[in-house]
Amino acid sequence: MPELPEVEVVRAGLAPAVTGATVLGVTVLDERALTRHSGDGAHFEAAVTGRVIGGAARRGKFLWLPLEPVAAAAAPTEALVGHLGMSGQLLLRAPGAAPERHERVRFDIAHPQHGELAVVFADQRTFGSLALDELVPTGDGAPGGFGVDAALAPSQVAHIARDPLDPAFSEAGFRRALSRKDSAIKRVLLDQTVVSGIGNIYADESLWAARIHPETPARTLSARAVGRVLAEVRHVLEKALAEGGTSFDAQYVNVNGQAGYFAHSLNAYGRTGEPCPRCGRPIVRVSFTNRSSHFCPRCQRSPRA
Repeated sequence: MPELPEVEVVRAGLAPAVTGATVLGVTVLDERALTRHSGDGAHFEAAVTGRVIGGAARRGKFLWLPLEPVAAAAAPTEALVGHLGMSGQLLLRAPGAAPERHERVRFDIAHPQHGELAVVFADQRTFGSLALDELVPTGDGAPGGFGVDAALAPSQVAHIARDPLDPAFSEAGFRRALSRKDSAIKRVLLDQTVVSGIGNIYADESLWAARIHPETPARTLSARAVGRVLAEVRHVLEKALAEGGTSFDAQYVNVNGQAGYFAHSLNAYGRTGEPCPRCGRPIVRVSFTNRSSHFCPRCQRSPRA
């Protein structure tokens, strides 16, 4: 599943192409892409066509495009919100470009400077989604997410916590949350209501860097250890962003269809049986709630040891 770095790469690629653009038309080819939308495909097409896109925003793994109000001088009240799911892609294409494989929805837009473009939502496994959603005030009064200044976020995103790279992220709040959790630290890092944007890949990488076993109960971590986890999470996310995200196959690409290359920098995730870059002992893989955890048994001592 695309995590914070991958979704942010997509957001940053979309922003200059869509901000200020008018939606000329929408074509829904597969209504499974609208599972979060309250209406059908025809309603979605009619509701978005003719609207002006005000920007591109992200919180955690969610993207949204605020839509300018229909009435002049009114405040924005709606946004086109998307989640990439397991294999969703948002691609920029030339107007009239041939359909993409697994294309679900296409937006034809006209930008004041860039001219006409197509924004294509493709999704092989159909777990991603698009919806027209209302914007609601943020609980902390800070901007809704990366890419916007307004203290508004889609209602479907309002319950999602801030991510560690968000200027409004509360480190004190994160520490308090961990101190109350009996759950394993990895489970807490994956809880999007505690901290957003971190998935399996970056949780494993951050815990390896912090030398903390993924099954360590969060509340047992010292203040210094929590600080180390947070510092490594930020470092890993920033490095992955700089390298365009992690691509293991063709399912994650940026808006131009290019893969990220952070997979070459992974130290633990996906490296089962390979030597730990720190100590040389083989990386192990264990089952973890329908996923897998990858760690070094020497560098990341089990809490039961």
